[in-house]
Amino acid sequence: MSAPPDNGSRFRATTDALMTPGQVAVLFHVDPKTVTRWAHAGRLGSLRTPGGHRRFREAEVMQLLRSLTTEPGHTVPTAAGRT
Repeated sequence: MSAPPDNGSRFRATTDALMTPGQVAVLFHVDPKTVTRWAHAGRLGSLRTPGGHRRFREAEVMQLLRSLTTEPGHTVPTAAGRT
């Protein structure tokens, strides 16, 4: 028997690497509960496993990490315009 054809359902298997809140927290140097709050606030998208555990797409996590970091030697201006 061959596999059933992909009919475009939303249950399509994904090849994205998934991360736990703890793994994401290590990257951002925050508590895992902070990562969960980011998901509730819509700052970071998440998925739920069949057991109800939260998982994060690695590509989205890395994109957020890049958006929040600066290159060495570059400073972020303060509200007063000073660096």
